[in-house]
Formats: sequence, C-alpha cells, structure tokens
Amino acid sequence: MKMMKRTKKHEQSKKGTKRSSLIVRWVSIVSLTIMVSFIVFSVVIYTFVGQQSIGQQKETSNQMVVQLNENLSSISGELQIANVVPALTPSAKKVLQGDPVISRDDRASNAFNDNLLASLTNPDLNVVVYNLQQEDVFDNGNENEIPTFKNFKGEYKQEQTFQDNRQELITYQKVRSIRTGKLTGYIVVVNRMTYYNGLMKNLLKWMVRISIIAIVLFTLIAFIIVQDIVKPIKEMSKVAREVNDDPNSTARIADFHRNDELQELAVSFNQMLDRMQRYIDQQKEFVGDVSHELRTPVAVIEGHLNMLQRWGKDDPEILDESINASLQEAKRMQHLIQEMLDLTRAEQINVQYPNAVTKISEVLKRVVSDMSLVHQDFDISLDMDDLPQDTEVQIYQGHLEQLLVILIDNGIKYSTDRKQMNVSAGLSQDEVNIIVQDFGEGISKVEQDKIFNRFYRVDKARTREKGGNGLGLSIAQKLVNSYHGQISVDSVEGQGSQFKIVFPALTKQQADKLRKRAESESKK
Repeated sequence: MKMMKRTKKHEQSKKGTKRSSLIVRWVSIVSLTIMVSFIVFSVVIYTFVGQQSIGQQKETSNQMVVQLNENLSSISGELQIANVVPALTPSAKKVLQGDPVISRDDRASNAFNDNLLASLTNPDLNVVVYNLQQEDVFDNGNENEIPTFKNFKGEYKQEQTFQDNRQELITYQKVRSIRTGKLTGYIVVVNRMTYYNGLMKNLLKWMVRISIIAIVLFTLIAFIIVQDIVKPIKEMSKVAREVNDDPNSTARIADFHRNDELQELAVSFNQMLDRMQRYIDQQKEFVGDVSHELRTPVAVIEGHLNMLQRWGKDDPEILDESINASLQEAKRMQHLIQEMLDLTRAEQINVQYPNAVTKISEVLKRVVSDMSLVHQDFDISLDMDDLPQDTEVQIYQGHLEQLLVILIDNGIKYSTDRKQMNVSAGLSQDEVNIIVQDFGEGISKVEQDKIFNRFYRVDKARTREKGGNGLGLSIAQKLVNSYHGQISVDSVEGQGSQFKIVFPALTKQQADKLRKRAESESKK
C-alpha cells in the first residue's frame, strides 16, 4: 500500500499541480473591474442627466400651475365653465373657442408674450380644471387624455407615475379665492415628458452600447498587456522545470529586451541558476579531486598494511618503516583534506562573510611578524610607506591572513640560496595593492597561466617532497576573486616571482555601512 501511495504521489508530481491560467484570472479581474467601473459611471451619468431633465420638467409643470392659479384665484365663487374661460387670457379664450390665435387686429398686441397660451398649446401638458364636485370645467386635451381626479392632502402635490412604459409627472393644486380665501376648485396638470422619456431612453441605449464596446475593447487590450507580462513568467517557469528535471542543465532565461522588474527578475534568476551550477560543479570537483588525490596515499597505506600483515610485522625494521610511511601519508591526507575544505569555503565567501571589513596595515604587520618568527632563517621585510594606516577593504580578517600566509609560504618553499622575501602595500586610485616578492626559482611563461589551477605543480617531484598538494595558489585565487579583487604573477626563471593582489579600497562611509549590517546580522 505504501509503495502504491508513493508511486501515485510521484506520478502526480511529474504531471504537476492543477492550476488555473494566470492570463484568464488577470484578464477576468481587469474585465470585471472595467465593467463595474463603466456600470458605476453610467449609473452616475444616467442619474445626473435624469435629475437635471426631471428638474426642468417639474419647473415647466409648476410654471403652468402657477399661471393657472394666478388667473383662477381672482374668481370669488366656485369654479365653473362660465367663470373659468373668461378668466383666461384672450388668446387662450380664442384657442378654446376655435378662433385663430392671432388675428389681423391684434398683431401688434402681446400675444407672443402670452406664457399661458404657450403652456396650453404644449402637447406634453394636459391641463384640467375641476370644480368642488370634482367635475371637469376646463381641459386642453381630448377625452381619453383627461386624468382621473384623486384626492390629495395639502394645497399642493406632485408625483411621478409610469404610464405605458413611460414616466409622467402629475401636479395637483387647490385654487382659493384671493378675496375670500375659500376653496373654489382644483388644477391638475399632467406632463407626459415626451422629451425626457425619449432622452433617457436614447441615453440608456447608447450607454449600453458604449459600455459593451468599451468592455470588449479594454478586455482585448488587457489580454494583450497581460499576455505580454505573463510571457516572461512562462519562460522562467519553463527554464525552472528544465533545471528541476536536470540539475546539470545549462538552460537560462533569454534576454527579454525590456527595462522593467521582469527583466531584473530574469537576470537575478539566471544569476541564481549560475550560482547553483557553480555549487554543483564545485561538489563534483571536490568529489573528483578527493577520489583522485586520496587514491595514492590510501594505496600506500594499504600496501604497507598488507606487507605487515603478511610477513613484515615480525621484522622491526620493516615495521618501523611501514608505520612511519603510513603516518606520513596520513598527515598528507589530513593536510590535503583541510586545503580542499578551505578551497570550498573560499568559493562561498559572499554567503558566509558578506559584510566583513579589515584594516590592511594591522594584518600585514601581524602576518609578517609571525612568519619571520617561524622562518627565522629568512629575511621578510615589510614596506607600507604608501599605505595610509586607516585603509580598509571588504574582506574577512582571517582570509586576508590566510592569503598572505599562502603567498609567503609559497615563496619560501620555492626559494634557493637567497633567503629573502619582500612584502609591500600601497594605495593608488582607490585601490589597495599588495605585493609579495621572492627571489627563488621563478616560473616560466608557460607555467604562469596554470599555477592557479587545482593540484597543478610546477615541479611535481620537488613539490611532493616539500609536502605541497598544488592547492595553495588555487585557494588564494578563489579568496581574492570572492572579495572582488584580482591576483596576478610576474616571474622570471632563476630570479624569482612577484605576486600582486589588488582590492578596491573602502571609503569611511562604505566601511561604516558594512559594519552596521554586520551588527544587525549578528543580533538576529
């Protein structure tokens, strides 16, 4: 059962997890946002235009009611056909009697200024005057258009109703005599609002059309934009899957030719993959180097042990020789393993010591003094006249000491008759130059390009005699490169070698910033 579950999980992992398309989700969100925005915008515009238009219609109805009320309030008794019609303007009376609105006799009169006439002839306005018995005593429409009277509270009432899928505005007004103050009748004005209904219908229709077109258009634009954004992400995902399937894959993200965060992410992603590849290569090199370099000492120790097991343990001379040889090879193995570990750590400096700061002069003095004490037969001089005492570089103090010891020890190891070493340091154009010079055998031009390779020995026989493994200069180069420095050699055969190290010098502000980072990291 367990095997079946594992197999099932493995198959699921190979197929990949179920996922929804990022393009679909982003485009859906953008489309929904645009749709909601347009709906809200359309509702706001529709409401605003509707309020403005309905306000104008109310004003028109109110003006009609006011004009009629002014004319009819002069009547003392109850409103009747006999007293209502004469109370209207002469022009309105002509309209009611079926006579021409304007005759030749009154062309010069004020007929064109008769507001009541203009209102009564408005096809949208249906005016009805009722008496106290709620009987129609005057109207300007046909029988089918006369509204039914409804009782209402107060002197005035206005309401909006729906009739045949259109809005109407009905205004009610009580008429009182200005002489007696008694109620004489009622005025009802129905405004069919033809212009308002047509305007709102067309506005709604065009808003729906524009909204649909805009949503489709912006959805298409959003799709193109999102696809352009997601394309690099898909490329990154593809490369990540390839590297996950094959850790040794050299697949990398291509240049997107865009100056944005995605390009920066792609560059960082490639740098991360390169670092992972370096770690994998380092692991392979480490295993290969260990298996290669340890093969000889292990074979030597095994040979001596086999010899002792067969017949050598009874011979004191052979026993002593085998034990000494085995111990010597064991020490060489120990030294080799330590150097290989140092080399591996040197390749991971930026992870272990990213904020280290060291004062150059102090380390130089201490290392030269210690090496002079160990190698008393050598004259090791130090020249720091061109180096300010407070000069600092970004490097871990122990690594700078290790670097100097490797170079000085290498010079001593390959010295000849002249037992002298010169160490100098100076500051030039914001760079710290450290030179370690010996007067030994020297290195040929052909060999100079190879001495920093792992396990490379100029003179393999002599190096083995001196206990060298060919890793010292490789460690030195890795240390220097890890701290963004440079190391080079200038040598003449038979005259000696000069190793030069260059580090970028830190300003006081840069050094203080690194120290603060180191302090904050240590607190964590």
